[in-house]
Amino acid sequence: MAGVFRKARLILLIAVGCFFLLFGVHLLIAAYNLDNPFYFIMTFFASNLIILISAALVIGFVIRLFKAGEKGAESVPTKTGKEE
Repeated sequence: MAGVFRKARLILLIAVGCFFLLFGVHLLIAAYNLDNPFYFIMTFFASNLIILISAALVIGFVIRLFKAGEKGAESVPTKTGKEE
């Protein structure tokens, strides 16, 4: 049962990461419509940082989700070190 909650939590985190990834892309596109060069540079780098962090987190969560699927719910160690 705990394996189902772990997978659900990872799927939720992947969804949140995808939201921020799309938000960063939207912010990047919006940066090109700015007239002030200073605002453009600041928005451009901020959006790239949002994209970089959220993409790295999504990739990490997807890898963790697939590794949890390979091991199965019964062989995932808990915080105490014992297998469930």
